[in-house]
Amino acid sequence: MLCLLPLLPKQASTVAPSVDHLLWFVIGISVFFTALIFLLLLVFAIKYRRRAPDEVPQQIHGNIPLELTWTIIPIIIVIVIFVWGVDLFVRERRAPMDAVHVYVVGKQWMWKLQHPEGPREINTLHVPVGVPVELTLTSQDVIHDFAVPAFRIKTDVLPDRYTTEWFTATRTGRFPLYCDQYCGTFHSEMRGDVIVMTLPQYETWLSGEMHHTETMAAAGEKLYESYGCITCHGTGKAPPFVGLYGAKVRLEGGQTVIADDRYIRQSILDPSSQVVLGYKPIMPTFQGQISEDQILQIIAYIQSLANTPGAQGAESAKETK
Repeated sequence: MLCLLPLLPKQASTVAPSVDHLLWFVIGISVFFTALIFLLLLVFAIKYRRRAPDEVPQQIHGNIPLELTWTIIPIIIVIVIFVWGVDLFVRERRAPMDAVHVYVVGKQWMWKLQHPEGPREINTLHVPVGVPVELTLTSQDVIHDFAVPAFRIKTDVLPDRYTTEWFTATRTGRFPLYCDQYCGTFHSEMRGDVIVMTLPQYETWLSGEMHHTETMAAAGEKLYESYGCITCHGTGKAPPFVGLYGAKVRLEGGQTVIADDRYIRQSILDPSSQVVLGYKPIMPTFQGQISEDQILQIIAYIQSLANTPGAQGAESAKETK
């Protein structure tokens, strides 16, 4: 049925059928009640029309069963739509643990993407079919929106923070990618393609690109050295990076946070906002000195140290001091 409507692209992800089912349910309910209301208006206009100039209609002072009916039925319908929508929203926001990670930076007017293995892309994203892909997105300037209609996914891409979305492609091919948020003069040109390949094709493409690029973790390690991070984080003056990613971190004031992408980014750009318990606030801000791409590379480097043998989390490492 969907193929008969040219405005709806073919379903190309695991979540697409669920999104379409909810869409058609809401449209069906809307059409049904719209038609019912207009039909009742027509019937009542004819049936209860004034037949004489002095006719006075009989006054109705209430009908409890009727009022309960038109109250309870809409409530049930709204609850069904709400529960259905929340379930779909939660499933769309929880990526599988084995998902392939891709980092995305929106910029007027292009999409910059990088795979952890190293390959960079502009306005093009290569992914394998049948494999979950998780996107970590941020904007370098204004609000953008990463949308792939065939996958039925879209999410706002915001400056100064990370958002995530994920999908599993179900068919190979080339699928349009758009910015769904007006972002300036050339907003309409901020588009690209998602190229879905078989797993062997994707691995061949990935290994071929790696001959010309270094991994994000390797690039992050170079930044770690060039920006002098090692003088503090490698000497005990600041929390160690080994075992940091994903660990619980206790801050001054007693708050406990998880060392995820957002925590690391904020620590780089605004370090005084979350000082680790037991350490002095000596780290300078790198706001305006480091790009979003470089922050993601440093995050990838820290993430690569998370499972280092013998590593301890930031919290436990500090407790031993």
